Amino acid sequence: MPALHDPVIDRFLDALWLEKGLVDNTRDAYCSDLALFNGWLAERGASLVGAGRDAILDHLAWRLANGYKARSTARFLSGLRGFYRYLLREGVVEIDPTLRVDLPRLGRSLPKALSEADVEALLAAPDIGDALGLRDRAMLEVLYACGLRVSELVGLRQEQISLRQGVLRTFGKGNKERLVPLGDEAMYWLERYRRDARDLLLGDKLGDVEFPSRRGDPMTRQTFWHRIKLHARQAGIAAAISPHTLRHAFATHLLNHGADLRTVQMLLGHSDLSTTQIYTHIARARLQALHAEHHPRG
Repeated sequence: MPALHDPVIDRFLDALWLEKGLVDNTRDAYCSDLALFNGWLAERGASLVGAGRDAILDHLAWRLANGYKARSTARFLSGLRGFYRYLLREGVVEIDPTLRVDLPRLGRSLPKALSEADVEALLAAPDIGDALGLRDRAMLEVLYACGLRVSELVGLRQEQISLRQGVLRTFGKGNKERLVPLGDEAMYWLERYRRDARDLLLGDKLGDVEFPSRRGDPMTRQTFWHRIKLHARQAGIAAAISPHTLRHAFATHLLNHGADLRTVQMLLGHSDLSTTQIYTHIARARLQALHAEHHPRG
């Protein structure tokens, strides 16, 4: 299908850039989508300005038949709606043909969860003979033990952790407070890190940040993201990984070991149970695989 450019597309994109400041990737995607639709219309003796709802629906059916994914079609419709709103505002068309065209349903993508063996390899990757490595080991242990968001982890202050009680106090979205159990392993590595590494990282600086950078300053999310990628490579984990991956693993492994959904919701700090329910799909897939592997009629 040959794409067919039209000057009206450029005028629309320029107007959109002035109003909303489009990034180049979005501009290029909208331009490509509209030019493709224009070429499709031209082959049928129609044009962008004269296209109606039926033509749009036919094009959506064509996209479906030709293997376009729902997400790219949703992007196409988003750009098309903006395009016809622009034409309506400019007096080029009298009716917006996209008004009664629904966006395709987008299935919520499942978060990627590491296996328990991969988590163990990742936790063991930092060099604990080094202050930075010991700090990273403690951070990874806390991240996995508590299911924290990375912003919650790097923002931890010493007063938020009670090793005597074995709990961590954190503040999630909307500044909502929650208490999360630490577990024996995380407590062991926190104690060891505090004893052998934290003061070395702080140097002569004073502060109550739990996990300082090598210069004694609070760590950024980006710095920890780079550290976790480094340790993933050292552990031989090929899958793409981020700090959020361990939060997903925390939730999935809890469910796999029999935790109820309400408990996981509370530990993750989700205000809505539907946010937590996505993890049941991962846990269910794991249980189905185990059933198929081990059950005599699996």
